[in-house]
Amino acid sequence: MSNSPAVKTILVLAASPVDEARLRLDVEVREIEEGLRRSKYRDQIKLQPRSAVRINDLRRALLDVEPQIVHFCGHGVDEGLIFEDEQGKSKLVNTEALANLFELFAGRVECIVLNACYSEAQAKAMIGHVGYVIGMSKAIGDKAAINFSVGFYDALGGGRTVEDAYKFGCNAIQLQGIPEHLTPVIKINTALKAAFGATQTTTFTPKPAKPAPKIDRFKLIKLLNDLPPQQLDMLLFTVDAPNGVVPPMTAPQGDRAAALLRWAQGPTGCGLETLQQELDNILSP
Repeated sequence: MSNSPAVKTILVLAASPVDEARLRLDVEVREIEEGLRRSKYRDQIKLQPRSAVRINDLRRALLDVEPQIVHFCGHGVDEGLIFEDEQGKSKLVNTEALANLFELFAGRVECIVLNACYSEAQAKAMIGHVGYVIGMSKAIGDKAAINFSVGFYDALGGGRTVEDAYKFGCNAIQLQGIPEHLTPVIKINTALKAAFGATQTTTFTPKPAKPAPKIDRFKLIKLLNDLPPQQLDMLLFTVDAPNGVVPPMTAPQGDRAAALLRWAQGPTGCGLETLQQELDNILSP
């Protein structure tokens, strides 16, 4: 694989032993692939999925792939993460052993996502060796876990920082009406985060800029008026509109759309070009 700074590699490790509750890991991996495939920086991201991961597979994949991001999806307990043995049954790898393994990759792996129940304990142990670790503070449902991954990698593929992508992941759970958006937690190693500097996970080389398109305000306001309320709230989140700028969801859609447009073209707004671009991303996933 290429180790060019322009290419970031994500290693996805999936393990669902036959003697544990079945997880929809194939769905999670497929959703990650789809989100990255349609993302703005898809040419600068390389996905390397591994399934039915055993202990030796973990070490070998890290050595062979040399990823910047490691994503584990599967089962977890307070004591560690659950991989598979030679018979496909559960094999616990304790927290200390996992932390010691990632210590051997310090300065290489920038971010670890532990999409498994009770994985905050592992996140705390690993954060001494990487810039970011995301874990789960308690048990998390399959649907919530999948939606977190979708939101996280959609944002990462769009050029957002890891910290922003974490927020998008939590919001993706919340948008689905699942009361588990506070379960994911992020740990940040400030020193290592700064050490990665310009090679940080979400620093991509932008493509040559195209001339800014002329914005049709009348068409834009019509699109905003016709936008479902939940999608309008998603748009507010992506353009980082301050609280109170737009009336709540209970207000008439026309009032909300007009308020957003006024803010966007004002001195503190995101600009009509950005508003149009983010709206297009929502309407044409």
